[in-house]
Amino acid sequence: MDYTNDPELNGKYLGTITKDFATVSDTLSEASSQIRKRDISKYPIFVFARQEVPLGGLLINADELNLEWHVFASYLELFVQQGIVGQEGIEAFQSTYRDADEYCCLFVLDEEFTNFVYIPYPED
Repeated sequence: MDYTNDPELNGKYLGTITKDFATVSDTLSEASSQIRKRDISKYPIFVFARQEVPLGGLLINADELNLEWHVFASYLELFVQQGIVGQEGIEAFQSTYRDADEYCCLFVLDEEFTNFVYIPYPED
């Protein structure tokens, strides 16, 4: 799997992801900070999915905020346990992971598109 931004992320996804991300970015930034501060993981991952998925814990219910994407809080070690990132892919993932204070690591999960995407947090 390619752990960098996917050039195939078309406008259909980018628009809805960006719109929802703008609404929840503060929550994701705080959750990322807490995951790292509590030494749960150095690699927080937020799963954006249109339906409930067994990847981490539900952080934001799309229905409650009138969003298109549910957001689940997860992290690299859980992705390894669940076989999404193989043992041989850990180093590649870590080397492409961006600064978690500046970028949010999303795992976008949909029928036509499944991949990691890094989106910069809005500047205050």
